[in-house]
Amino acid sequence: MGSEVGKASTSDDPGIWTVVLASSAGTIIEWYDFYLYGSLAIFFSTLFYPANEPTAAVLISVATFATGFLVRPLGAILFGSLGDRLGRKHTFLLTLVLMGVSTALIGLLPTFETAGYFAPVTLVLLRLIQGLAIGGEYGGAAIYVAEHAPPNRRGFFTSFIQTTATVGFFVAIVVVLACRLSLGDAAFKEWGWRIPFLLSFLLVFLSIYLRLKLSESPVFQKMRKEGSLARSPVKESFGEKKNLGFVVYALFGATAGLGCVWYTGQFYVLYFLQGVLKVDFLTANICLAVALVIGTPMIVVCGALSDRIGRKKLMVTGLFLAALLYLPIYMTITSAVAAQNFVLVTALIVAQLVFVAMVYGPNAAFLVEMFPPQLRYTSLSLPYHIGTGVFGGLMPLISLSLVAATGNIYAGLAYPIAVAAITAVVNLAFDPRRSKASLPEKATSVGFAE
Repeated sequence: MGSEVGKASTSDDPGIWTVVLASSAGTIIEWYDFYLYGSLAIFFSTLFYPANEPTAAVLISVATFATGFLVRPLGAILFGSLGDRLGRKHTFLLTLVLMGVSTALIGLLPTFETAGYFAPVTLVLLRLIQGLAIGGEYGGAAIYVAEHAPPNRRGFFTSFIQTTATVGFFVAIVVVLACRLSLGDAAFKEWGWRIPFLLSFLLVFLSIYLRLKLSESPVFQKMRKEGSLARSPVKESFGEKKNLGFVVYALFGATAGLGCVWYTGQFYVLYFLQGVLKVDFLTANICLAVALVIGTPMIVVCGALSDRIGRKKLMVTGLFLAALLYLPIYMTITSAVAAQNFVLVTALIVAQLVFVAMVYGPNAAFLVEMFPPQLRYTSLSLPYHIGTGVFGGLMPLISLSLVAATGNIYAGLAYPIAVAAITAVVNLAFDPRRSKASLPEKATSVGFAE
């Protein structure tokens, strides 16, 4: 096999930190756009849906948030194929524009009171476009960084891409809080909520400027020069039995549990505080924002640690810890809220972010190393976005529905606990990879590493 990817860059390639900065900045902005609605889902239930059934309105509002996740796998196939055939850089530029425009348009929507059902229908359509865009963004950014990174530091450098979802969510919360605190509740509800969405116009131009400075990844340039690009990435990724086996393993042995752990620790906890325990909007969001500041750097720590001890150990340990500790954590959160001890509430959110870091930090390198370069964008993106977008993205809706149906405030935890445990077992029992994974520059005729 040829030299490792990290050594393949040419003299005119940007430095690795330039690659990380430009890729991460754009991806943060895309996640900011995607999660703005999530941070306001409970609030939006009063703006875009009939107010006479508040519980139903909240569930429908959360379901609207979920629509963006349902189309992420379609975006993964569409943009993954483009990324494998046309290039990583051009593809994630396109997804950035789609995301920025659709987000800004949400800021221009009329409310239900003004436009009736036109408002929620249009909101759903824009969420679908956002889902398509994010379906192509993550894979491109993670692969682009990995294909520039030194082989022994892929976990570390790709972990910065892993922080972008949390950072984007954090930025969304901070912008929303800043607008609400500066404008006051009445003005924020009337028109101030539009500002975070309209800000996307500015952010997307900034990100495009950064990304236009990047060249294509050295691995893709080499494949294009040699004429070894995949002709039909979708067919080769999912039509070949061996590669399909890796795709299935990536889904059920990594990303399904990853999605549930991520959304439990960062979204469900917010909905649990606001919707179940009736903590006020500002207090719940401040607790989460502080926890995110403390917990996000741990993603990079775990990514770097995976370069030393292996990706699998960290990921499986994080999944099992989440499955074992979610119930006692949420029971303690309930007691802490009753006692008005929001320092403890914040600490318990941080504990969940430790699980997120252990599972998510090594994940980009884990997935990139699993697939050959000709099929990497397509093969990686689909299981990632089914796992995080469907298994994870539907987690708040499923869990809140279980709480509403049973009357048990902890019933919603059954879903993430089960998925995390099953994913850990599948990862341990059905790993099809060789013991020493690598990121090859070339592959055999069927698209697998030599």
